[in-house]
Amino acid sequence: MAKKILISGNEAFAKGAIQAGCRFYAGYPITPQNELIAYMAKHMALAILKAKPLPYRLMPQADGIFIQAESELAAINMVYGASAAGVRAMTSSSSPGMSLKQEGISYIAGAELPAVIVNVMRGGPGLGNIAPAQSDYFQATRGGGHGDYHSIVLAPASVQEAYEIMFAAFNLADEYRNPVIILGDSILGQMMEPIVVYSPERAARRNKVPAKHWALTGCKGRKPNVVKSFYLKEGVLEKFNLSLQKKYKVIQDKEQRWEEFFVKDADQILVAYGTMARITKNVVNKLREKGKKIGLIRPISLWPFPEKIFDKLASRSSRIKFLVVEMSYGQMLQDVKLAVNGRYPVEFLGRAGGGIPSEEEIIKSLARL
Repeated sequence: MAKKILISGNEAFAKGAIQAGCRFYAGYPITPQNELIAYMAKHMALAILKAKPLPYRLMPQADGIFIQAESELAAINMVYGASAAGVRAMTSSSSPGMSLKQEGISYIAGAELPAVIVNVMRGGPGLGNIAPAQSDYFQATRGGGHGDYHSIVLAPASVQEAYEIMFAAFNLADEYRNPVIILGDSILGQMMEPIVVYSPERAARRNKVPAKHWALTGCKGRKPNVVKSFYLKEGVLEKFNLSLQKKYKVIQDKEQRWEEFFVKDADQILVAYGTMARITKNVVNKLREKGKKIGLIRPISLWPFPEKIFDKLASRSSRIKFLVVEMSYGQMLQDVKLAVNGRYPVEFLGRAGGGIPSEEEIIKSLARL
C-alpha cells in the first residue's frame, strides 16, 4: 500500500531530491525556502552522525553530505565541485540568493555539468519581501548569467508534483549534463498537502543515472579528465558554443512538458504556471459549470517552453483568445506571444510584489476579451 504523508512543498523538494539520489547539498538560508535547507540538514547527515545512538525518527535518510555554506556564491561553487566529481548535487535559494548564484550557474553550464537548483521565488526586485511572486521567470529561462547558455526550467504546481519533479530534474540534468532549475514560489514552498511517497524500490526505478566517464574520479589507469569552461585558443570557444546550441535544440525538441485542461473545445484559453495555474484551474471549473468554453494550458517546462501545444492549436479553424495570468508584470507573456506567433490575440493579467491575481479578477478579464 502506498505511503501517504503530510508535508510542505519545501520539504517535498528535499525528500524528492534525496530519493532521487542527491548525495551532496550546499545552501545558504533565505526565507521562504528555509524548510528545504532544514530538511536537508537533518536527512543528509554525515556518516559520523550515524555512529551516535539516535531514535529511528531522527536517523538520516541518506549517507550524503550537507553543507551550510558561508554564502550563496560559495554554495553554487561547492555544487560545481561535487558535480564535477560525479555526485548528484543540488542547491536551493530564493530570488535574491538566486541572483548571487548566476555566475556559478553559467560556469556549470559552460563546464557541461549536471546540477539541480531550486528557487522558491519571493517578491522583488532587490530584497523585496517574502510574499509569493513569479518575477524570476526571465532570470531562469533566459540564462541569468553571462554567455549563450540555457538551464532546463521546470515548474511544479502542487506539493505532490514538487516531490515527483525532483526525479525528472536529476535525470534530465544527468542526461544532458546541464543545470536544471526548479521554479516554485512561497505559496508552494510553505503550504502543506498530503503526498504519496515512493517506496525505495520505486524510487530506484525512477532514477536513471548514466555512467559518468567524464567525472573527476582520479585518473589512475586512464587518461585524465578535464572539467572547464575556459577556452583561450582562437575559434575553440565558438566551436564549443555551437556544440551547446546543438544540445539545446535536442532539448527543445524532446523535453517540452505541459498540462492541458479543457482545451479541445475552448474558445478562451488561460495560460498560467505553478501556483497561478491552480487558481486559474478553479476559474475554468466554475465557468465550465456555467456553460462557458474555457480551457487552461499549464506549462510545466518553462524552458524549453511548450510551443508544440500552441502549434497544435494553430490548426483550429475557430478563433481562440488567450489570457496569460502571472504573478509578474508579463514575463511568460513574451513566450506565449512568440509561441502564438500572431495567430490569435493574447491578453495579460498580472500582479507582482506579493500581489496575487484573484479568481474574480481573472473572470472579469476573461469577460473583456
